[in-house]
Amino acid sequence: MLNLERIKSYYPYLAGIGMASIFGFSFMFTSMGLDVASPMELIAYRFLLAAFMITLLWVFGIIKLNYRGKNLWPLFLLSLSEPVVYFIFETYGVKYTSSSLSGLMIALIPVAVTALAAVFLKERPSLYQLFFILLSVTGVAFIIFMTGVESRNTSIIGFVYLLGAVLSAAFYSILARKSSLEFSPIEITFVMMWFAAISFNLLNLIDRLAKGYPISDYFRDLTDYRVLIPVLYLGVLSSVVAYFLNNYALSKLPASQASVFANLTTVISVIAGITIRREAFYWYHIIGAIMILIGVWGTNYFGKVSQPIISSEETH
Repeated sequence: MLNLERIKSYYPYLAGIGMASIFGFSFMFTSMGLDVASPMELIAYRFLLAAFMITLLWVFGIIKLNYRGKNLWPLFLLSLSEPVVYFIFETYGVKYTSSSLSGLMIALIPVAVTALAAVFLKERPSLYQLFFILLSVTGVAFIIFMTGVESRNTSIIGFVYLLGAVLSAAFYSILARKSSLEFSPIEITFVMMWFAAISFNLLNLIDRLAKGYPISDYFRDLTDYRVLIPVLYLGVLSSVVAYFLNNYALSKLPASQASVFANLTTVISVIAGITIRREAFYWYHIIGAIMILIGVWGTNYFGKVSQPIISSEETH
């Protein structure tokens, strides 16, 4: 019995590793899909597939949902923060930078979580944390500055989009942690997928009508394998599976602790971008990456270890 309980205690960490691994390759697949489809099309296709997939799991009784008597507004706010706002920023960020640099920027999420916790949860960072937060931010600023100097086909606006993604992901981490008091991980994921599917497909439909594109061609880009394969990966693995794992980890671990798995996402995304997509990675990227990752490590290492808000018995 003790061994079984000990094994279960590792589940949140295994979920975090699985989530980070899937997200790590998502930047590469996003970059691949953007070679053909527009950012809004790719996001719309992705979450429409994700919403239908998670609905099928519910219809066939594989997952259980219970929203009776619960206030859904916090989930709508959470879903607006991520996936909606996050993926608008992230997808355009990948479009104007690269999958490897995008993954590098996402490493800042734990730092942003610490900063927002100081503002909204009144958790003041220590002097050591402030130093490492500054180190991470300096690393990003160095990359942005050198990118502007070198002008190597990377737009500064791409970094602005990615910073927006980092902030929205940090808000999501805090909101998801609070929502786990009332909702199960799969209930949170279900609302997120449908909220994103409706939002992005409405935006994509409006955009296509404004440009005079016929509605009959709405899914035409899916006939291209360079779009279909990324949509399948992003819609099934990177949306339904990864977000369930992420919400599960956030229901068991403090938000600041769970967000550390973004470090693994960064490593995988950078390696995938360089080796598979053959993306350029210059000397100043390496220096900036070292500063960011050391800053992220220090921010969490010197942070106060907080206790989970809920115990395993209180989750659904």
